[in-house]
Amino acid sequence: MTENFTLLFLAAFTLTLAARLWLKLRQIRHVAAHRGTVPTEFAERISLASHQKAAAYTIDRSRTAILGTLSEAVLLLAFTLGGGLAALHGFWSAQFSGLAYGLAMIFSVAFISGAVELPLSFYSQFVVEARHGFNRMTPALFVSDLVKQTLLGVAIGAPVIAVVLWLMDAMGEHWWLWVWLFWSGFNLLMLFIFPTWIAPLFNKFTPLPEGDAKTRIEALLERCGFRSNGLFVMDGSKRSAHGNAYFTGFGDNKRIVFFDTLLARLTPSEIEAVLAHELGHFRKKHIAQRIALMFAGSLAFLWLLGQLIDAPWFYAGLGVPAQGTALALILFFLVVPLFLFPLTPLSSRWSRRHEFEADAYAAEHADAGELIRALVKLYDDNASTLTPDPLHSLFHDSHPPAAQRIAQLKLKERLA
Repeated sequence: MTENFTLLFLAAFTLTLAARLWLKLRQIRHVAAHRGTVPTEFAERISLASHQKAAAYTIDRSRTAILGTLSEAVLLLAFTLGGGLAALHGFWSAQFSGLAYGLAMIFSVAFISGAVELPLSFYSQFVVEARHGFNRMTPALFVSDLVKQTLLGVAIGAPVIAVVLWLMDAMGEHWWLWVWLFWSGFNLLMLFIFPTWIAPLFNKFTPLPEGDAKTRIEALLERCGFRSNGLFVMDGSKRSAHGNAYFTGFGDNKRIVFFDTLLARLTPSEIEAVLAHELGHFRKKHIAQRIALMFAGSLAFLWLLGQLIDAPWFYAGLGVPAQGTALALILFFLVVPLFLFPLTPLSSRWSRRHEFEADAYAAEHADAGELIRALVKLYDDNASTLTPDPLHSLFHDSHPPAAQRIAQLKLKERLA
């Protein structure tokens, strides 16, 4: 059984790595082949220079993603069949036992993974993003963010992981159900406290100033029957020139947040249309559906881990000559993504359907033409490619291709 599982793991590893690299190479070739001509439906609104800038940016990001994929693959093999986890186990088991050992193992893996990813993250921010005019972050802010994220990860992660490991040891054969209940409650708590306690550690949030945009937004919220805990502007420009808007929070703690870069680029009527799209996600219960899917998925995964945790072949087949709750968690979360990769198109398709539904809602409660103009500006400003490879998009794009999205909105506009 051990040998068979090792072969299964290697097959999944090889196929997933090959597929991810092939899709990125397809994306690069497809975008490069279409960089010379602006798609007809965008020709009047986006210049050839902007279209070529988006192509160059997409190609650069895809090449960086290839490096990331290769480094992840090497790290995975190093941790498993390469003996990395076995070496960490040998070191920490001689120092600690129980929860202290489990915390040391999990944080060691997390810190090593972070250290491996750090150079590429720095390159992406200060070379790729800077090359295309999007980087606003300073090295000092990069380091400050890294320190805050690390401290926050330890402060929140250590007690959470300790509780999970304790439940796994103390709750018998149905430990996975107790862990799921705790994990679900923790995630709901984080949704509630994130806007007011965590997000302000990284960004400044100020109330949306009085003016036409705020008047339109408040009227839209009234029409849609949506209650929020405030309208805020986030200083996204201190890190990036990209613009965005989003909902955050849970229950009565919901906030609507606009990047300052987005407000600076769009007109009040376009901002209203963008917010109508975001409200569409709420009214169509997309957020609730995603939370429910997350909880259902975590329950299924924890149950599966419950079936594997006492199987010697699960550990030995991945190069670990020991068993334990911390090792089981680490191995499971390292390996599961390999076997889930073939399901990625289903997730992406579900997400794209939600985007179409939110666009339709926006067209009913705001001006579809204004949403089209806003989207075209955002595609242009964010250098989003208008010609993605269809197969790459099927796997990786949570939003529909620009041409499909605009075509649907134009149809709504004509029928209005």
